[in-house]
Amino acid sequence: MESGTETMYRREFLLSAGTIVIALKASASQTTDSASQPDDSPLITLFLCGDVMTGRGIDQVLPHPNDPRIYEPYVRNAVRYVELAETLNGPIPKPVAFPYIWGDALDVLDRVAPDVRIVNLETAVTRADDYWRGKGINYRMHPRNVPCLTAAKIDCCALANNHVLDWGYSGLAETLETLSTAKVMRAGAGRNREEAAAPAILDVPGKGRVIVFSVGSVTSGIPAEWAADDDRAGVNMFSTLSEEVVGDIATSVGRVKRSGDVVVVSIHWGSNWGYLIPDDHRQFAHRLIDEAGVDVVHGHSSHHPQGIEIYRMRPILYGCGDFLNDYEGIGEYEEFRGDLSLMYFVSLDPATGNLARMVITPLQIRRFRLNRASDPDAEWLRDVLSREGRALGTTVELTADNTLILRSRSV
Repeated sequence: MESGTETMYRREFLLSAGTIVIALKASASQTTDSASQPDDSPLITLFLCGDVMTGRGIDQVLPHPNDPRIYEPYVRNAVRYVELAETLNGPIPKPVAFPYIWGDALDVLDRVAPDVRIVNLETAVTRADDYWRGKGINYRMHPRNVPCLTAAKIDCCALANNHVLDWGYSGLAETLETLSTAKVMRAGAGRNREEAAAPAILDVPGKGRVIVFSVGSVTSGIPAEWAADDDRAGVNMFSTLSEEVVGDIATSVGRVKRSGDVVVVSIHWGSNWGYLIPDDHRQFAHRLIDEAGVDVVHGHSSHHPQGIEIYRMRPILYGCGDFLNDYEGIGEYEEFRGDLSLMYFVSLDPATGNLARMVITPLQIRRFRLNRASDPDAEWLRDVLSREGRALGTTVELTADNTLILRSRSV
Protein backbone atom coordinates (compact mmCIF):
# COMPACT_ATOMS: atom_id res chain seq x y z
CA MET A 1 0.00 0.00 0.00
CA GLU A 2 1.36 3.44 -0.91
CA SER A 3 1.79 6.11 1.74
CA GLY A 4 0.50 9.63 1.06
CA THR A 5 4.05 10.82 0.34
CA GLU A 6 4.71 8.00 -2.10
CA THR A 7 1.46 8.70 -3.93
CA MET A 8 2.24 12.43 -4.18
CA TYR A 9 5.60 11.85 -5.79
CA ARG A 10 4.31 9.11 -8.07
CA ARG A 11 1.70 11.54 -9.37
CA GLU A 12 4.35 14.21 -9.88
CA PHE A 13 6.28 11.85 -12.12
CA LEU A 14 3.18 10.81 -14.02
CA LEU A 15 2.21 14.36 -14.96
CA SER A 16 2.28 15.29 -18.66
CA ALA A 17 2.04 11.75 -19.96
CA GLY A 18 5.03 10.43 -18.07
CA THR A 19 7.25 13.48 -18.49
CA ILE A 20 9.62 14.38 -15.65
CA VAL A 21 10.33 18.09 -15.40
CA ILE A 22 13.66 18.87 -13.75
CA ALA A 23 14.91 22.46 -13.42
CA LEU A 24 18.51 23.37 -14.25
CA LYS A 25 19.43 26.90 -13.19
CA ALA A 26 21.88 29.08 -15.06
CA SER A 27 22.37 31.74 -12.38
CA ALA A 28 23.01 31.46 -8.67
CA SER A 29 20.66 34.39 -8.04
CA GLN A 30 17.76 32.45 -9.58
CA THR A 31 18.01 29.21 -7.62
CA THR A 32 15.93 30.09 -4.55
CA ASP A 33 12.43 29.14 -5.67
CA SER A 34 13.10 25.94 -7.59
CA ALA A 35 16.09 24.58 -5.69
CA SER A 36 15.37 25.47 -2.08
CA GLN A 37 13.01 23.39 -0.03
CA PRO A 38 11.40 23.86 3.40
CA ASP A 39 13.36 22.65 6.41
CA ASP A 40 10.61 20.12 7.08
CA SER A 41 10.71 18.68 3.55
CA PRO A 42 10.81 14.87 3.54
CA LEU A 43 13.21 14.89 0.59
CA ILE A 44 16.93 14.22 0.88
CA THR A 45 18.88 16.57 -1.38
CA LEU A 46 22.38 15.70 -2.53
CA PHE A 47 24.96 18.00 -4.04
CA LEU A 48 26.96 16.07 -6.63
CA CYS A 49 29.60 17.20 -9.09
CA GLY A 50 32.42 15.86 -11.18
CA ASP A 51 36.15 15.88 -10.51
CA VAL A 52 37.46 18.35 -7.93
CA MET A 53 41.20 18.74 -8.55
CA THR A 54 42.71 21.11 -5.99
CA GLY A 55 46.32 20.05 -6.56
CA ARG A 56 49.17 21.25 -8.77
CA GLY A 57 48.44 24.84 -9.92
CA ILE A 58 45.53 25.37 -7.52
CA ASP A 59 47.68 24.15 -4.63
CA GLN A 60 50.26 26.76 -5.61
CA VAL A 61 47.83 29.68 -5.15
CA LEU A 62 46.45 28.41 -1.83
CA PRO A 63 48.03 29.57 1.46
CA HIS A 64 50.27 26.51 1.94
CA PRO A 65 51.67 25.31 -1.41
CA ASN A 66 53.71 22.16 -1.80
CA ASP A 67 57.13 22.10 -3.41
CA PRO A 68 56.13 22.97 -7.02
CA ARG A 69 58.37 20.34 -8.61
CA ILE A 70 56.38 17.89 -10.74
CA TYR A 71 57.44 15.11 -13.05
CA GLU A 72 55.45 15.54 -16.25
CA PRO A 73 56.97 15.06 -19.71
CA TYR A 74 56.77 18.77 -20.61
CA VAL A 75 56.14 20.70 -17.38
CA ARG A 76 58.45 20.44 -14.40
CA ASN A 77 57.03 23.14 -12.15
CA ALA A 78 53.39 23.47 -11.02
CA VAL A 79 53.68 27.25 -11.08
CA ARG A 80 53.57 27.00 -14.88
CA TYR A 81 49.86 26.14 -14.65
CA VAL A 82 49.27 29.33 -12.66
CA GLU A 83 51.07 31.32 -15.35
CA LEU A 84 48.96 29.77 -18.12
CA ALA A 85 45.71 30.62 -16.31
CA GLU A 86 46.84 34.18 -15.65
CA THR A 87 47.91 34.67 -19.27
CA LEU A 88 44.43 33.67 -20.42
CA ASN A 89 42.19 35.32 -17.82
CA GLY A 90 44.25 37.75 -15.73
CA PRO A 91 46.08 37.81 -12.38
CA ILE A 92 45.11 35.52 -9.50
CA PRO A 93 45.41 37.29 -6.10
CA LYS A 94 47.93 34.90 -4.51
CA PRO A 95 47.65 33.55 -1.91
CA VAL A 96 43.91 33.13 -2.20
CA ALA A 97 41.67 32.53 0.80
CA PHE A 98 40.42 28.96 1.20
CA PRO A 99 36.84 29.73 0.03
CA TYR A 100 38.12 31.54 -3.09
CA ILE A 101 38.15 28.54 -5.42
CA TRP A 102 34.42 27.87 -4.90
CA GLY A 103 33.45 31.41 -5.90
CA ASP A 104 29.79 31.74 -6.84
CA ALA A 105 29.17 28.07 -6.02
CA LEU A 106 29.14 28.99 -2.32
CA ASP A 107 26.11 31.24 -2.89
CA VAL A 108 24.30 28.39 -4.58
CA LEU A 109 25.17 25.93 -1.83
CA ASP A 110 23.93 28.37 0.81
CA ARG A 111 20.64 28.90 -1.03
CA VAL A 112 19.92 25.26 -1.76
CA ALA A 113 21.30 23.94 1.56
CA PRO A 114 21.67 20.31 0.40
CA ASP A 115 21.59 17.63 3.07
CA VAL A 116 24.80 15.96 1.84
CA ARG A 117 27.66 17.29 -0.30
CA ILE A 118 29.61 14.70 -2.30
CA VAL A 119 32.58 15.31 -4.61
CA ASN A 120 35.09 13.17 -6.45
CA LEU A 121 38.40 14.41 -5.00
CA GLU A 122 40.90 13.86 -7.78
CA THR A 123 44.16 14.62 -6.00
CA ALA A 124 46.33 13.26 -3.24
CA VAL A 125 46.42 15.42 -0.10
CA THR A 126 50.01 15.04 0.98
CA ARG A 127 53.52 16.42 1.36
CA ALA A 128 55.02 13.13 0.18
CA ASP A 129 57.70 13.29 -2.51
CA ASP A 130 57.43 9.64 -3.55
CA TYR A 131 55.60 10.23 -6.84
CA TRP A 132 54.32 7.24 -8.82
CA ARG A 133 57.02 6.60 -11.43
CA GLY A 134 56.03 6.39 -15.07
CA LYS A 135 52.49 7.68 -14.62
CA GLY A 136 53.17 11.06 -16.21
CA ILE A 137 50.71 13.23 -14.26
CA ASN A 138 50.87 13.52 -10.49
CA TYR A 139 48.47 15.74 -8.52
CA ARG A 140 48.90 16.68 -4.88
CA MET A 141 47.58 19.32 -2.49
CA HIS A 142 49.32 20.21 0.76
CA PRO A 143 47.43 18.86 3.81
CA ARG A 144 47.35 22.35 5.34
CA ASN A 145 45.22 23.41 2.36
CA VAL A 146 42.44 20.97 3.25
CA PRO A 147 40.34 23.89 4.60
CA CYS A 148 39.53 24.61 0.95
CA LEU A 149 37.30 21.50 1.17
CA THR A 150 35.75 22.34 4.51
CA ALA A 151 35.11 25.91 3.30
CA ALA A 152 32.42 24.40 1.06
CA LYS A 153 31.26 22.04 3.84
CA ILE A 154 32.04 18.97 1.76
CA ASP A 155 30.68 15.92 3.59
CA CYS A 156 32.16 13.07 1.56
CA CYS A 157 34.98 12.58 -0.94
CA ALA A 158 34.93 9.72 -3.43
CA LEU A 159 38.54 8.55 -3.79
CA ALA A 160 38.37 5.63 -6.24
CA ASN A 161 40.02 7.51 -9.09
CA ASN A 162 43.25 7.66 -11.05
CA HIS A 163 45.03 10.32 -8.99
CA VAL A 164 44.60 9.40 -5.33
CA LEU A 165 47.83 7.32 -5.38
CA ASP A 166 49.84 9.76 -7.49
CA TRP A 167 52.29 10.26 -4.64
CA GLY A 168 52.60 6.65 -3.57
CA TYR A 169 51.37 4.71 -0.59
CA SER A 170 52.70 7.25 1.90
CA GLY A 171 50.77 9.93 0.00
CA LEU A 172 47.60 7.84 0.18
CA ALA A 173 48.05 7.24 3.92
CA GLU A 174 48.43 10.98 4.50
CA THR A 175 45.39 11.69 2.34
CA LEU A 176 43.25 9.32 4.41
CA GLU A 177 44.54 10.73 7.69
CA THR A 178 44.11 14.36 6.61
CA LEU A 179 40.49 13.84 5.56
CA SER A 180 39.77 11.99 8.78
CA THR A 181 41.26 14.80 10.88
CA ALA A 182 39.22 17.34 8.92
CA LYS A 183 36.09 15.25 9.59
CA VAL A 184 35.43 14.78 5.88
CA MET A 185 34.15 11.28 5.19
CA ARG A 186 35.54 9.29 2.28
CA ALA A 187 35.02 6.07 0.35
CA GLY A 188 36.83 4.22 -2.40
CA ALA A 189 40.39 3.97 -1.08
CA GLY A 190 41.89 2.53 2.06
CA ARG A 191 44.66 0.68 3.85
CA ASN A 192 43.36 -2.66 2.59
CA ARG A 193 40.62 -4.13 0.40
CA GLU A 194 37.98 -4.08 3.14
CA GLU A 195 38.57 -0.45 4.03
CA ALA A 196 38.71 0.64 0.38
CA ALA A 197 35.37 -1.06 -0.35
CA ALA A 198 33.61 0.26 2.76
CA PRO A 199 30.92 2.88 2.15
CA ALA A 200 30.65 6.26 3.79
CA ILE A 201 27.45 6.39 5.82
CA LEU A 202 26.05 9.86 6.42
CA ASP A 203 23.14 10.53 8.74
CA VAL A 204 20.55 13.09 7.68
CA PRO A 205 18.72 13.93 10.93
CA GLY A 206 14.99 13.46 10.70
CA LYS A 207 15.15 12.06 7.17
CA GLY A 208 17.37 8.98 6.91
CA ARG A 209 20.86 8.09 5.74
CA VAL A 210 22.91 8.52 2.61
CA ILE A 211 25.25 5.62 1.85
CA VAL A 212 28.07 6.35 -0.59
CA PHE A 213 30.08 3.65 -2.36
CA SER A 214 33.04 4.74 -4.47
CA VAL A 215 34.37 2.45 -7.19
CA GLY A 216 36.80 2.91 -10.05
CA SER A 217 37.24 1.29 -13.44
CA VAL A 218 40.49 0.68 -15.27
CA THR A 219 38.83 2.41 -18.23
CA SER A 220 39.42 5.75 -16.46
CA GLY A 221 43.18 5.21 -16.39
CA ILE A 222 43.55 3.79 -12.89
CA PRO A 223 46.69 1.62 -12.92
CA ALA A 224 45.79 -2.04 -12.32
CA GLU A 225 48.39 -2.27 -9.55
CA TRP A 226 46.50 0.34 -7.54
CA ALA A 227 43.79 -2.17 -6.64
CA ALA A 228 43.55 -2.62 -2.89
CA ASP A 229 44.19 -6.12 -1.60
CA ASP A 230 43.84 -7.89 1.73
CA ASP A 231 47.30 -6.76 2.80
CA ARG A 232 47.88 -3.80 0.47
CA ALA A 233 46.51 -0.26 0.46
CA GLY A 234 44.84 1.01 -2.67
CA VAL A 235 41.66 1.75 -4.57
CA ASN A 236 38.31 -0.04 -4.70
CA MET A 237 38.38 -0.86 -8.41
CA PHE A 238 37.29 -3.37 -11.02
CA SER A 239 38.65 -4.41 -14.38
CA THR A 240 35.32 -5.31 -16.04
CA LEU A 241 31.66 -4.29 -15.87
CA SER A 242 30.61 -7.86 -15.28
CA GLU A 243 27.70 -9.63 -13.62
CA GLU A 244 30.12 -10.62 -10.86
CA VAL A 245 30.93 -6.97 -10.10
CA VAL A 246 27.23 -6.09 -9.95
CA GLY A 247 26.77 -9.01 -7.57
CA ASP A 248 29.62 -7.83 -5.35
CA ILE A 249 28.12 -4.34 -5.16
CA ALA A 250 24.67 -5.79 -4.50
CA THR A 251 26.09 -7.82 -1.61
CA SER A 252 27.81 -4.74 -0.16
CA VAL A 253 24.64 -2.66 -0.49
CA GLY A 254 22.56 -5.43 1.06
CA ARG A 255 24.77 -5.49 4.15
CA VAL A 256 24.10 -1.87 5.04
CA LYS A 257 20.97 -0.59 3.29
CA ARG A 258 17.84 -0.32 5.34
CA SER A 259 14.46 1.32 4.87
CA GLY A 260 14.80 5.05 4.29
CA ASP A 261 18.40 4.89 3.05
CA VAL A 262 19.53 6.52 -0.19
CA VAL A 263 22.38 4.63 -1.86
CA VAL A 264 24.82 6.42 -4.16
CA VAL A 265 27.39 4.57 -6.24
CA SER A 266 30.07 7.02 -7.35
CA ILE A 267 31.92 5.60 -10.37
CA HIS A 268 35.12 6.85 -11.98
CA TRP A 269 34.95 5.37 -15.46
CA GLY A 270 35.50 6.01 -19.12
CA SER A 271 37.68 8.37 -21.12
CA ASN A 272 38.30 12.06 -20.49
CA TRP A 273 36.90 13.33 -23.78
CA GLY A 274 33.93 12.37 -25.91
CA TYR A 275 30.17 12.08 -25.52
CA LEU A 276 29.68 8.45 -26.46
CA ILE A 277 28.30 6.41 -23.58
CA PRO A 278 29.35 2.80 -24.11
CA ASP A 279 26.55 0.24 -24.11
CA ASP A 280 28.20 -1.65 -21.26
CA HIS A 281 28.20 1.50 -19.10
CA ARG A 282 24.50 1.93 -19.63
CA GLN A 283 23.75 -1.73 -18.99
CA PHE A 284 25.91 -1.68 -15.86
CA ALA A 285 24.13 1.41 -14.51
CA HIS A 286 20.73 -0.16 -15.15
CA ARG A 287 21.76 -3.35 -13.37
CA LEU A 288 23.02 -1.41 -10.36
CA ILE A 289 19.51 -0.02 -10.04
CA ASP A 290 17.67 -3.23 -10.90
CA GLU A 291 19.78 -5.71 -8.97
CA ALA A 292 21.87 -3.84 -6.40
CA GLY A 293 19.34 -1.44 -4.92
CA VAL A 294 21.24 1.68 -6.01
CA ASP A 295 19.31 4.95 -6.08
CA VAL A 296 21.84 7.31 -7.72
CA VAL A 297 24.59 6.49 -10.20
CA HIS A 298 27.17 9.28 -9.95
CA GLY A 299 29.57 8.92 -12.87
CA HIS A 300 32.71 10.96 -13.51
CA SER A 301 36.06 10.99 -15.34
CA SER A 302 34.92 12.85 -18.46
CA HIS A 303 36.26 16.42 -18.47
CA HIS A 304 32.90 17.71 -19.71
CA PRO A 305 29.26 16.85 -18.92
CA GLN A 306 27.67 13.89 -20.67
CA GLY A 307 24.03 12.94 -21.16
CA ILE A 308 21.65 12.33 -18.25
CA GLU A 309 19.23 9.43 -17.96
CA ILE A 310 16.31 8.80 -15.63
CA TYR A 311 15.84 5.05 -15.27
CA ARG A 312 13.08 3.62 -13.09
CA MET A 313 12.82 7.04 -11.45
CA ARG A 314 16.53 6.94 -10.51
CA PRO A 315 19.05 9.42 -11.94
CA ILE A 316 22.08 8.24 -13.86
CA LEU A 317 24.78 10.88 -14.34
CA TYR A 318 27.10 9.12 -16.77
CA GLY A 319 29.71 11.86 -16.69
CA CYS A 320 29.39 14.95 -14.52
CA GLY A 321 32.32 16.74 -16.13
CA ASP A 322 35.20 18.38 -14.29
CA PHE A 323 34.06 20.72 -11.56
CA LEU A 324 37.33 22.42 -10.62
CA ASN A 325 40.81 22.12 -12.13
CA ASP A 326 43.90 24.05 -13.22
CA TYR A 327 43.52 23.45 -16.96
CA GLU A 328 42.98 27.09 -17.99
CA GLY A 329 45.20 28.06 -20.88
CA ILE A 330 46.29 24.55 -21.84
CA GLY A 331 44.50 24.92 -25.17
CA GLU A 332 43.30 21.41 -26.01
CA TYR A 333 39.82 20.05 -26.78
CA GLU A 334 38.23 23.51 -26.71
CA GLU A 335 35.18 22.18 -28.56
CA PHE A 336 34.11 20.33 -25.39
CA ARG A 337 34.14 23.50 -23.26
CA GLY A 338 35.88 21.89 -20.30
CA ASP A 339 35.83 25.30 -18.60
CA LEU A 340 32.08 24.88 -17.91
CA SER A 341 31.02 23.09 -14.73
CA LEU A 342 27.72 21.82 -13.38
CA MET A 343 26.38 21.62 -9.83
CA TYR A 344 23.86 18.78 -9.60
CA PHE A 345 21.28 18.99 -6.80
CA VAL A 346 19.42 15.70 -6.69
CA SER A 347 16.36 15.44 -4.42
CA LEU A 348 14.97 12.01 -3.64
CA ASP A 349 12.15 10.65 -1.52
CA PRO A 350 13.91 8.37 1.01
CA ALA A 351 10.70 6.37 1.48
CA THR A 352 10.84 5.15 -2.11
CA GLY A 353 14.24 6.15 -3.48
CA ASN A 354 12.45 7.94 -6.30
CA LEU A 355 13.78 11.13 -7.84
CA ALA A 356 11.55 14.10 -7.02
CA ARG A 357 13.54 16.88 -8.66
CA MET A 358 16.96 17.85 -9.93
CA VAL A 359 18.33 21.38 -10.08
CA ILE A 360 21.60 21.98 -11.89
CA THR A 361 23.58 25.22 -11.86
CA PRO A 362 26.08 25.94 -14.67
CA LEU A 363 29.34 27.66 -13.75
CA GLN A 364 32.57 28.56 -15.49
CA ILE A 365 36.13 28.13 -14.21
CA ARG A 366 38.14 31.35 -14.54
CA ARG A 367 41.28 32.25 -12.58
CA PHE A 368 40.93 28.98 -10.62
CA ARG A 369 37.51 30.14 -9.37
CA LEU A 370 33.94 29.05 -10.10
CA ASN A 371 31.88 31.84 -11.64
CA ARG A 372 28.29 32.07 -12.82
CA ALA A 373 27.89 30.95 -16.41
CA SER A 374 26.86 33.54 -18.98
CA ASP A 375 23.60 33.38 -20.94
CA PRO A 376 25.38 32.11 -24.09
CA ASP A 377 27.13 29.41 -22.06
CA ALA A 378 23.78 28.31 -20.58
CA GLU A 379 22.38 28.11 -24.12
CA TRP A 380 25.37 26.07 -25.25
CA LEU A 381 24.86 23.63 -22.38
CA ARG A 382 21.17 23.36 -23.23
CA ASP A 383 22.02 22.37 -26.78
CA VAL A 384 24.69 19.86 -25.76
CA LEU A 385 22.64 18.21 -23.01
CA SER A 386 19.64 17.96 -25.33
CA ARG A 387 21.69 16.48 -28.14
CA GLU A 388 23.38 13.94 -25.90
CA GLY A 389 20.27 13.17 -23.87
CA ARG A 390 17.99 12.25 -26.76
CA ALA A 391 19.30 8.69 -27.00
CA LEU A 392 18.78 8.42 -23.22
CA GLY A 393 15.22 9.72 -23.32
CA THR A 394 15.95 13.26 -22.12
CA THR A 395 15.92 16.72 -23.66
CA VAL A 396 16.60 20.18 -22.24
CA GLU A 397 14.69 23.42 -22.74
CA LEU A 398 15.68 27.02 -21.98
CA THR A 399 13.06 29.29 -20.41
CA ALA A 400 12.82 33.07 -20.43
CA ASP A 401 14.47 33.41 -17.03
CA ASN A 402 17.50 31.35 -18.13
CA THR A 403 16.23 28.14 -16.56
CA LEU A 404 17.04 24.89 -18.30
CA ILE A 405 14.31 22.26 -18.02
CA LEU A 406 15.24 18.61 -18.43
CA ARG A 407 12.40 16.43 -19.69
CA SER A 408 12.55 12.66 -19.50
CA ARG A 409 10.34 10.41 -21.61
CA SER A 410 11.09 7.21 -19.71
CA VAL A 411 10.93 6.69 -15.97
